[in-house]
Amino acid sequence: MGRACAGQGSPSAPGPARLQAAPAGDAQPGRPAAPSRAPQGRGCRRRAPGSQGAAAAGGAGEGLALPVCGLPSAVRSMMTAILERISTLSVSGQQLRRLPRLVEEGFPKMPCTVEESDVPQLFREPYIQTGYRPIGQEWRYYFFSLFQKHNEVVNVWTHLLAALAVLLRFKAFAEAEELSLDISSLPLFLFVLSSLTYLTCSLLAHLLQSKSELSHYTFYFVDYVGVSVYQYGSALAHFYYSADQAWYDKFWLFFLPAAAFCGWLSCAGCCYAKYRYRRPYPLMRKMCQVIPAGLAFVLDISPVAHRVVMCHLGGCEEQAAWYHTFQILFFLISAYFFSCPVPEKYFPGSCDIIGHAHQIFHMFLALCTLSQLEAIFLDYKIRQEIFLSRHGPLSIYLSCASFFGLVACSAITAHFLQCRIKVGLAKRDS
Repeated sequence: MGRACAGQGSPSAPGPARLQAAPAGDAQPGRPAAPSRAPQGRGCRRRAPGSQGAAAAGGAGEGLALPVCGLPSAVRSMMTAILERISTLSVSGQQLRRLPRLVEEGFPKMPCTVEESDVPQLFREPYIQTGYRPIGQEWRYYFFSLFQKHNEVVNVWTHLLAALAVLLRFKAFAEAEELSLDISSLPLFLFVLSSLTYLTCSLLAHLLQSKSELSHYTFYFVDYVGVSVYQYGSALAHFYYSADQAWYDKFWLFFLPAAAFCGWLSCAGCCYAKYRYRRPYPLMRKMCQVIPAGLAFVLDISPVAHRVVMCHLGGCEEQAAWYHTFQILFFLISAYFFSCPVPEKYFPGSCDIIGHAHQIFHMFLALCTLSQLEAIFLDYKIRQEIFLSRHGPLSIYLSCASFFGLVACSAITAHFLQCRIKVGLAKRDS
């Protein structure tokens, strides 16, 4: 018997069994049989995906196999690449599951909101019982509280979104009209600037006032400066773009000086009321705020109100007049909610986070500003000839310079009272 062939059985196996393993006709007595070969296309091997993809998947690709024998090389490469991509996706899925934790770790730890009994009397609002932010935290906490649920967050977001809407709408209008800063568009630019100013000052006041008592007074004084700037910016736009000729002939001489004075008076009245009165606020405080602001509104809106009344009496077809109508309506609704704590007065503790009067006031005031913006854009486009026939460059430059004079006077008034507050707090704490 011949020698046993490597891999064909044990040497102790019987000779006939070894010979039977060879194909018929190929075996020779006394010699080992040649190993058989499978025909091409049969007994196809399976290839595992590439080592790089399997390693990246951390074992996710183990057990996957791909039949590659008998396939074109391009197809084999494509299928191997697909399996490697699947392995990569498994890694991406693991990272995606970790994303919420990574985001949470990226933000500072936010203290929980507290009840009204846990904050000083200065920070409490009538009928609002919960959702107050603790005082004395780091500044970044109050900035990041933009994304926290508390009783000021809706106040912040309403004016933040309104400011973005004003900015984007003005950008679209400027591009469509190829607007440039010149003598005819200067009041329009100042009006948009005043709108963005009051919205920004308001959202900063509501976002940051809880830091400390001094911050509370400071940011609300800044808010009142923004309101006075917006009042005079509106007066400029109404005077130059929206006034009818009959109204203009009667009031053109003293309208802007009176509007500037009422704007400053509104700021001074609100700042003084904040400085003078403590919670629980008496009725006199509300009068110091509402009467000067109401007087400024009546004066500033008078050109628009006259035009709206005349238009509707004659069967109004002006689109701008309808926007002015909505502007007046939204402002009156907002003034009601500013003056009356409704609905939280009837549902104490139920409107702490969403639904209290100041939030509704913010929403309608934002709608008022957006309606006013659309109306003034239309007036600017349609009434250019009226504008140029009435106003010379010198009067426009002087009235627009008075805009910055009002900003300075209001800021000085607010700063003076803020210094008085600072001295008083220092004496109290010493």
